[in-house]
Amino acid sequence: MGVMRFFVHPPEFLKNWAESDQAYITGLDGRIFQTHTAVQDNILTCQRSFSDSGKVSVPWPVEGHGKPVLTTTSLREREEPYFLSLELARGKLAQVRDQWWSWEQGHLSIPTNFREAQTEAFSSFAEASSHQDDLDRCDQAARNAIAKACEAADILSHAYVTQRMASIRKSSSHAPSLLGSATDVSVLTETGSKVFLDSFNTASVPIRWTDIEPEEGIYNWQPIDDMINFCHENRIITRGGPLLSLRPDGLPKWLKCWAVDFLNLASFVCDFVDTAVSRYTGLVRIWEVSSAGNIGGALDLNEEQSLSLTARTLEAAIRTDSDSQFFLRIEQPWGEYQRLGKHRLSPYQFVDAIIRSNVALNGVSLDINIGYTPRGCFSRDMLSISKLIDQWSQLGLQIHVNLCCPSSSENDPLAHSSLSILENVCRAPWSEEMQSEWMEKAIPLIMSKPAVTGVFLRQFSDSVPHPFPHAGLLDADGRPKKLLETLQQQRK
Repeated sequence: MGVMRFFVHPPEFLKNWAESDQAYITGLDGRIFQTHTAVQDNILTCQRSFSDSGKVSVPWPVEGHGKPVLTTTSLREREEPYFLSLELARGKLAQVRDQWWSWEQGHLSIPTNFREAQTEAFSSFAEASSHQDDLDRCDQAARNAIAKACEAADILSHAYVTQRMASIRKSSSHAPSLLGSATDVSVLTETGSKVFLDSFNTASVPIRWTDIEPEEGIYNWQPIDDMINFCHENRIITRGGPLLSLRPDGLPKWLKCWAVDFLNLASFVCDFVDTAVSRYTGLVRIWEVSSAGNIGGALDLNEEQSLSLTARTLEAAIRTDSDSQFFLRIEQPWGEYQRLGKHRLSPYQFVDAIIRSNVALNGVSLDINIGYTPRGCFSRDMLSISKLIDQWSQLGLQIHVNLCCPSSSENDPLAHSSLSILENVCRAPWSEEMQSEWMEKAIPLIMSKPAVTGVFLRQFSDSVPHPFPHAGLLDADGRPKKLLETLQQQRK
C-alpha cells in the first residue's frame, strides 16, 4: 500500500480547507491513480494501492489567484511527513522554470518583470527550505513563494500569448482559428442573432439524440432544422453535435431495455448517427460524434463498452459523410475523475486507443468548464492550461476547446439542477467582470496554440433552459454581458 504524508500548517487552516479530499497522486507519465485521502492531527495522508514515487496535486488557496491546482515535484514515499506548502512551492517553481527554459529556447523574449518575480519566488522558497524547524516562518515563506511563482506564471503566459499572436497576425490575414458558441433558440431572436453574428464566425449546433427522439420512432427535427437554416442563410461555419453523450442519462431512456444486448444497442446508436449525419450532409462540415466517452456511465456500460461504442459511432459517421471532419468531445481533459478509481484509461489514453483502432479521427474537442461541480474541471492557471493543450497536441490531431465559467454564484432557476457553482476558485468572486477577465486570458492563449483550430463558448444565453448556471453570453433577461466586449475585441 503506497502512502504519502504531508504536514499542514497552521492547524486552523484545515478547518477552512474543504478541498483536502480532492488531492490525488500522479505518476511520472501523468496518470492519475485512485487516491484515498484522510486528515488527522494536521497530517494529510494520500494513499494508493501500490508503492512508488509520485506527484501529489491538490487545489490550494493562493492570495490573489483563488484556489488553483498545485502539484509537487516527484516525491518518494517515506515515514516522515513532507511539509505540504513547501513541496507545493517547490513544484510550482519547478513548473514555471521548466516552461521558462522551454519557451526561451524557442526564442520567446522573456520580460524583466518575470525574472524579478521568479527570483523573489526562489528567494522565498530558499527561506522556507532553510527554516523548516520554525513552522510559522517556513509556512509563510512557502506561501509567499507560491504566490510569487503564480504571478511569474501569469507574466510568462501573457508574454507567450502576446508574442505568439503578433507572429500569427504578421503571417496570416485571418483569425488563427474558429471562434464560436453553442446555439439555442435565443439565437433566432432579433437581439440574439445580432449579438451572435457580431461575435462569432462559427456556430456549434447541439444535435442531441435525447431531444430528437425521446420516444422510440418519434422524431422532432424542426428546432435543429431552424438553427441549421439560420447558419446556412448567414454563411456561418457550422459544427454539429455531440450526437450522443455517454454520461449517465446521456442516451434516450427507451434504450435502457437494450443495455444487456450490446450488439443491438450499438446498432440502434449507429443508425441514429447515420440518420443525423445524412440529414445535414453538405450543411454541417464539422461533427462532434459523441461526448464524455472517457467518463462514461450511460446505461451502466463499462469502460471497454464505452470505448467500443465510441469507435463504432465514429466509423458510422465517417461511412455516411467521408468529406466532413469528425471530432470526439472529451470532458474533464485533465482526468481528475480518475482519482475515484472507476476508470482505467486517462482521457488521453482513451483517445489514443480510438486512434490505434484505425478510425480516421480528425480532432478532439476538449471541455474546460471552470467553477462547476460535478462536471467541471478543477481551477488552474493559464500556464497549466497551456501545458494541457501542448500535451494533447502530441496526438497530431486538430483541437477544439469549449470554454465555460459563471458570471455569478447566485441561484440560476433555468440551469440543470445537477450542477452547482464553486465559489472562490478565482482571484475574486464570480461576476460578469470575473467571467470576462478569465475568458480574456484563456481565449487568446488557446487560440495561439498551433494545433487549436476552434474555440467555442459552451453556452450562449441564460434566458432559456441551459446546463451550466450563469455561463451564457446573454443574461437571464437576454441582455449581453460584459463578456461580449471581450469576444468582439478578440475578432478584431
